[in-house]
Amino acid sequence: MIDSESEIESDEPIVFRLNRETKADRLDKVVAQLLPEHSRARLQKWIEEGFITVNQKTAKIKQIVGAGDEISVVVQESEQSKAFTPEDIDFGVVAEAKHWIVVNKPAGLVTHPGAGNWHGTLLNGLLYRYPELMHIPRAGIVHRLDKDTSGLLVVARTEIAQTHLVRQLQARTMGRQYMALVQGISKVEGTIDLPIGRDTRVPVRMSVDRPIAPKPAITHYQQEKTGIYSYDKAEKAVSLVRCKLETGRTHQIRVHMASLGHPLLGDSLYGSQIPVNRQMLHAYRLQFIDPLDEQEVAFVADIPEDMQMLINQISWDKE
Repeated sequence: MIDSESEIESDEPIVFRLNRETKADRLDKVVAQLLPEHSRARLQKWIEEGFITVNQKTAKIKQIVGAGDEISVVVQESEQSKAFTPEDIDFGVVAEAKHWIVVNKPAGLVTHPGAGNWHGTLLNGLLYRYPELMHIPRAGIVHRLDKDTSGLLVVARTEIAQTHLVRQLQARTMGRQYMALVQGISKVEGTIDLPIGRDTRVPVRMSVDRPIAPKPAITHYQQEKTGIYSYDKAEKAVSLVRCKLETGRTHQIRVHMASLGHPLLGDSLYGSQIPVNRQMLHAYRLQFIDPLDEQEVAFVADIPEDMQMLINQISWDKE
């Protein structure tokens, strides 16, 4: 189909000359055949932005090309390929050892790069502070917290440790406990055993109500205290609850507590009616088996300032 000048530096154009056997077709379709490692959508964007030309002239997506045409492509880095770069990001380190790091993630920090958040994540900060993590899958991240959830995460410093810690998660032997402020008066204690999957109506939500591809999810909770939160001339009953995860599904505590009619304060996605700056959820305790000596280690992170200030504003019932 082509004669190509492929041995060119990556920041210079790759030039394809279509030979006589080339069947005439749309430019984007032809380029997709020439560069199958890139998606059609990405290639169309390159055409629109002028990174793909035909016969040294600006091209259009639906332009017909064929035998004798010269297509020039200046390959652009994808956001994904640029995501794993070191950046000076602020986060706390509770403890570190030869095989792991325990991080105290602040609210508002995305754990891992993804759509809409390719930079400024905890992963970027880890690569900046611990350059050796560049050689570990996902920079050693074993599990995640939602952007607006604060608290403890363990990061592996070796692939052996990462495998060991992931297996602990799968075996449900890694202990993760959270403190949450929820609307309403919760039961004293309970277990929520409801599979979680993608909501059929709202793509960004998870659900226990006939979800798409549900997976098992178990949350144990215990009420710590109850009280009244006053705001904007309104009053709402609230509870401080301690949650313990057996599984680690996306938005698990948020979805499970909302399913009981107790959405987290500030979590408008799951029905909170109390306008605070984020969902009030903090991963305060983490325990796991050290991959090096097989001894259990445990860590605690104090409730962050914004959540503690809200707790202080609540009129708690006397015990």
